[in-house]
Amino acid sequence: MLKSFWFWMLILLIGIQFIPINVPLHISQSKDAEIKAQKKVLTTLKRACYDCHSNQITLPWYDTIAPASWYVKNHIVNGRKVLNFSEWENYTQKKQLKVLKKFPKAIIVRMPLPSYLWLHQEAKLSKEEKDFLKKWAEKLKDTIK
Repeated sequence: MLKSFWFWMLILLIGIQFIPINVPLHISQSKDAEIKAQKKVLTTLKRACYDCHSNQITLPWYDTIAPASWYVKNHIVNGRKVLNFSEWENYTQKKQLKVLKKFPKAIIVRMPLPSYLWLHQEAKLSKEEKDFLKKWAEKLKDTIK
């Protein structure tokens, strides 16, 4: 009975690998659309934010195995809806201001997501980095007004 259970679980695990969740990881784009910022800001954003908030996603092998891949790809879709640094220059000023208004609180309180940090410790932001990004976002917001 127990062997039969594990056999069917293995078959199920293999079978769900064939259920596609179509989220393009790399979307070709114009470099002109990507956010413009100083090197330190871009380096930090690329390390901590771009895997969910850009058109250039890097997934390790373990994030491509279902059902984990469904969870990850759902976060990518939702992350891109909220903020996509690869499309920043295509946003209206109104949308940019809306994002920048929420950015400092998001970066201090909940980003990167704790579930993401379990396996991506390199994305963890120090207090200094969070403060730096918060100040950068506030300055950027002032230039848009």
